[in-house]
Amino acid sequence: MKRYAYYLSCINESMTKEVDKSIELWQKDLDIDFVKLHESTCCGGSNLDYVSPKHFALVNGRNIALAEKLGLDLVTSCNTCLLTIRSAKKKLDESEALRDEVNGILQKESLEYKGTSEVRHLLWVLNEDVGLDKISEKVKVPLTNYKIAPFYGCHILRPSTILGKDDPLEPTSLDKLVEALGGKVIPYEHKNKCCGFHTLLVAEEESLSVAAEALGEAIEFSADFIVTPCPLCHTVLDSYQAKALKRANIKKSIPVFHLSEMVGLALGYTPRQLGIKRHIVT
Repeated sequence: MKRYAYYLSCINESMTKEVDKSIELWQKDLDIDFVKLHESTCCGGSNLDYVSPKHFALVNGRNIALAEKLGLDLVTSCNTCLLTIRSAKKKLDESEALRDEVNGILQKESLEYKGTSEVRHLLWVLNEDVGLDKISEKVKVPLTNYKIAPFYGCHILRPSTILGKDDPLEPTSLDKLVEALGGKVIPYEHKNKCCGFHTLLVAEEESLSVAAEALGEAIEFSADFIVTPCPLCHTVLDSYQAKALKRANIKKSIPVFHLSEMVGLALGYTPRQLGIKRHIVT
């Protein structure tokens, strides 16, 4: 069984609890053990680095050090947490002075950042470690009746200098997972575009316009649902969907699932078990 240190994202702990609930249900089915890092703290999103680079490195160096203490890679199911923590890791790995400064503080907790743990996304673990063939073998309820629109979101693709798994212009990892579960991927041009989440509070009209474009294309192609690896994208595309579509004068709606829920459905768990009842659009 493969073990990982699972980073508890703020968004999952507060608004999208169904993401972690789903993972808890099926992780053993795929021979995975996610050890929750209960002592971890907020990564600071995409803001802390601009306010205080030192605290940005310290907070995320500590999060990684907690995984290193267990001898495990750190895994997150949030795109923004992925980019944020990997950005901090890159800075720490490239600066001995910064590492020394951070470790001088971390030693008060008997922690040390060494740079030995990788920072990875749940999607990468499924594709690379578990493997698509094994996932296909475990499917109990193939998604053959569903046309699915993959929506990657920005922070799992860009910048490629920090992420580097998928081609930002033509990503395929989520598409391949959909197909491994039996689903049909629709030709969805917005799959690598922004959801608008990070401008929602300062430029709502622009944010919802971006979301409406993605939602509208999926509806136009008669997708049964959108799937995303990011709970922040899910929050905009699901919770703000009615508002976004109303502004765009689009009359229909479309469910949005997190990839952990999509995997759970194919592995035989019910929508109720997976927490899909918490969604706004179902």
